[in-house]
Amino acid sequence: MPTVDRNNPVRSKSSESTHSLMEFMQRFPDDEACLNWLWRTRCSEDGEHAFCRKCGQERVFRRYNTAQRRQSWTCTGCGLHLAPTAGTIFEGSATSLHLWFYAMYLMASTRCGVSAKQLERELGVTYKTAWRIFNKIRNIAMADDSGPLRGDVEIDEASVDGKPRKKQGPPIKRPETRSEAQKLREARRATVFAAVERQGRIKATVLPSRRGPGLKQKVIEWVEPESIVITDEWPAYNGLDRHFIDHSRINHSAGWYVVGIRTRTLSRDSSAI
Repeated sequence: MPTVDRNNPVRSKSSESTHSLMEFMQRFPDDEACLNWLWRTRCSEDGEHAFCRKCGQERVFRRYNTAQRRQSWTCTGCGLHLAPTAGTIFEGSATSLHLWFYAMYLMASTRCGVSAKQLERELGVTYKTAWRIFNKIRNIAMADDSGPLRGDVEIDEASVDGKPRKKQGPPIKRPETRSEAQKLREARRATVFAAVERQGRIKATVLPSRRGPGLKQKVIEWVEPESIVITDEWPAYNGLDRHFIDHSRINHSAGWYVVGIRTRTLSRDSSAI
């Protein structure tokens, strides 16, 4: 059995992880390490020189210990304070940067997603704080502004129906026919619509219905024309071949689930929606 260094664990070559927990803790051991990383990443590559907007040129910046424990560096020429957290999701937060960074690590590395309640337990903060961290990371830090999806893009939708709540007021009239019952049941459901690049980005939203032109319009909005879209045989996707290089359809009713390479990326990653 090979000798290992228990004080310096190494990620196995067979691991699917790109950044293990031990690597995260070694790189960001405390709040100070997180702040210095922000300073070098956003303001100063060498950790000393940064552009001073008051002086109009690059100056030497120093960090001084103050009673207020400011998270800022000071220009040695004019005294301007430069905070690396300004304009980020951390601005104005009294929560430790170490907890913020660990929350981002959890949300980015967990395959099945992390809830605000889970962050509350992991970080040891109140639920209000955990929800605020969760909301800012998901809706601001993880917002995808890199343009439309491209390449091989898989498209799918699903109606989500939970247990109906007891409604107040007069009872709803029972539908007389099967088609009326289906329409009523579908009107009460939310349609989750998602598109994912093979081995790439994913976009998801909630639509009022899985019928009509809404699905096709959303595909045209999200995907580049020079792409191949892959959907099932749902009729709402008809006509996509006129907007993209190719439109491949998977006939699930006939037992087709794989054409060429894997086509189940969206189903595998649906827990992230």
